[in-house]
Amino acid sequence: MVPDTGAERPLRTSIPAGAPSGFAQLVDAAGGALDRADAAEAAFAHGRGGLQEMVIERTRADITLAVAASGAQRAAQALNTLLGMQI
Repeated sequence: MVPDTGAERPLRTSIPAGAPSGFAQLVDAAGGALDRADAAEAAFAHGRGGLQEMVIERTRADITLAVAASGAQRAAQALNTLLGMQI
């Protein structure tokens, strides 16, 4: 008896080797949003910025951070599911 085996194929990825992944881009965007929110808060505190701009930037940063955290949670959950599978 000969067990069924698949043909060996080279592993191909659609993302170039040096390109950041979508999740890495999301984390970078969250960091940038937090930096902009901090700058808007500092500008407001020093009398150079408005309250509306500060609130909008903080809200954008909070939403971006929530999306990044949700993505990380889903990725961890998927990895946990894969690691829990029996082969």
